[in-house]
Amino acid sequence: MTIAEFGRQLRAGETSAAEVTEACLRRIEADNPRLNAFILVAADEARRQARHADAELAAGRDHGPLHGVPVSVKDLFDIRGTATTAASRVRDGHVATADAPAITHLRHAGAVFIGKTNLHEFAFGTTNEDSAFGPARNPHDPARSPGGSSGGSAASVAAGMALAALGTDTGGSIRIPAAACGVVGLKPTFGEVSTDGVLPLSRTLDHVGPLAPSVTDAWHMYHALVGRPATRPLSAAPASSLRIGVPRKYFCEVLDDDVRERFERAIETLRRAGARVDEVGIQHADAIAPTYLHIVLSDAAAYHAATLESMPERYTQPVRLRLEMGRYILAEDYVRALSGRETLRREVDAALLGRDAIVLPTLPIPAPPLGASVVRAGSSEEPVRTLMLRLTQVFNLTGHPALSLPCGNTPAGLPCGLQLAGARGQTDALLSVALAAEHAIC
Repeated sequence: MTIAEFGRQLRAGETSAAEVTEACLRRIEADNPRLNAFILVAADEARRQARHADAELAAGRDHGPLHGVPVSVKDLFDIRGTATTAASRVRDGHVATADAPAITHLRHAGAVFIGKTNLHEFAFGTTNEDSAFGPARNPHDPARSPGGSSGGSAASVAAGMALAALGTDTGGSIRIPAAACGVVGLKPTFGEVSTDGVLPLSRTLDHVGPLAPSVTDAWHMYHALVGRPATRPLSAAPASSLRIGVPRKYFCEVLDDDVRERFERAIETLRRAGARVDEVGIQHADAIAPTYLHIVLSDAAAYHAATLESMPERYTQPVRLRLEMGRYILAEDYVRALSGRETLRREVDAALLGRDAIVLPTLPIPAPPLGASVVRAGSSEEPVRTLMLRLTQVFNLTGHPALSLPCGNTPAGLPCGLQLAGARGQTDALLSVALAAEHAIC
């Protein structure tokens, strides 16, 4: 069920927030032992919130599109009276004393919080397997990763455990699991959604955003998160007037054959719908990975400096090693990376001139098997972490809004994602383009 479908049924008296919340809780009870998407299930509190939402609606108080909607929350966000674990034993004993602003906005929008979802420890990974609570698993194949770091959030939506989810994205951590699990994931423009009350990975790269079944649902979540609940329906941009750029150099060079086929099919579908498609270039694309790593490793190591000294044994080993690496980056390398970031920002701006969006795959591969360190993409074998970040991290560096949209499944039934990026500060316009693409492709 989408948020839009639930809203129509709710206001027609065909269902209630309590009924849909109970259905989500039943799905969690049945499937969470297999998928491990949730760290905490707030069943009693969710039921209370849902009953309250129904009572408010009966009294004529309608908070808008998210009224009574069951939402899962990545366990990086503070919810008052609830532990914020970040999927780490480092956080044992912590209980939040106040809501993060993103949670406050969702409360005001009438959302029902159904639980806290699993993640890659401290959001520092792409597979969701380094977690103090064990790996989250992909609903399409539990032997595979749901993506990360917001893997539990994506899995919860894909498996029907929640109608939407809240995630964070530092190098692709909303879009990667959205692509791996076959849902929509939005990273808004940098700074649009407050990251206060959210445990940071890199304060200069972190974004907050939604995962949802559809573009329209992601739009409703986005507007609630920025404190401007939508008062009108989202309109699709006319497909016949779309101007789309495809950055083939670097971004389309290392792709799984099935991913490449579905990407090319999606581009051809948009072209047949009337979109004008041409190639664009980002000259310094080869510098994306080192630029990103010098920033994220340094920022993360600085934040974790005290606990790395006092309780290193409480981290999972792979995450601790990455944090330790950040301690050895020179200040001049960090400053050079900040300069490189500005260069990439200007190049993405230039690629978007005269165009509505840049379109590229989200993930170069389908969801990888849990435990895999390398995976084949086309004719080459690549490290899983490097490959999963390859196509998403640029838009964290540049701050442009970016969205992952399902664009079909492989013959093995694994989802593929189409990524769209738009102009900075134009997240609404990107969502309008994404809705047109969703109508054409799905």
